[in-house]
Amino acid sequence: MSDSSASTHLWREWPYPRIVSHRGGGKLAPENTLAAFEMGASLGLRMVEFDAKLSADNVVFLLHDDTVERTSNGHGAAAQMTYAEIEKLDAGSWFGADGRFAGQVMPTLAQVAQRCLALGLAANVEIKPCPGREVETGKRVAEAVRTLWAGQTPPPLLSSFSYEALEAAAAAAPELPRGMLYEAVPAHWRDDARKLATVSLHASHRYLDGPQVAEIRAAGLHMLVYTVNEPARARELAAWGVDAICTDRIDLIGADFLDRL
Repeated sequence: MSDSSASTHLWREWPYPRIVSHRGGGKLAPENTLAAFEMGASLGLRMVEFDAKLSADNVVFLLHDDTVERTSNGHGAAAQMTYAEIEKLDAGSWFGADGRFAGQVMPTLAQVAQRCLALGLAANVEIKPCPGREVETGKRVAEAVRTLWAGQTPPPLLSSFSYEALEAAAAAAPELPRGMLYEAVPAHWRDDARKLATVSLHASHRYLDGPQVAEIRAAGLHMLVYTVNEPARARELAAWGVDAICTDRIDLIGADFLDRL
């Protein structure tokens, strides 16, 4: 597609909280469940990251993997299950031995939007397509986010490892901010940012160094780094100029962690 109408220089200042709770509640609650969002909010977090994909009947819901085994009592590929089948699964009992999360489900994006708005949580929606559904997932997630968070400032930040999904999201809802997601930042990051008109670059902290962060920031892009669980590393990354840190350890790296530096 041609360059989107959105601008890579949409904001001079990062408009989101600087600490982001990974998959809702980090390591303190079953990932991508409403209980995870409640956990993050209970500790004062003001922004959450989570994974959105499509069921077989095109309901946008939360799940990281392509299959449901790891985080539920179900089996099989999510892309082959209707949401009516998915919502019957227990997505909480696997987490911890005390059973307090039993009965948690994989929520719909609509349920998540309602909870985020009620809790005052900003959102980073990672578009997580099942193989072969990149374009459809990007389109449907972007359209749903546009509707569910209508009028919210700042709007949810969309991201994806899939160029095709983020491209489809840009075509469907060009006004929503986007960030291309990488593990190690590739040589073609500038081309991706230009073509997708991204406002941010999201990358694993493991492969970053100070000069690379400076180069990306000098290009006009904000930076979100993941998944940073050591306070000393978080401080180092902040000194390099990253805008936001996504963490599992919301008990150690709290909402005001970077504000105290």
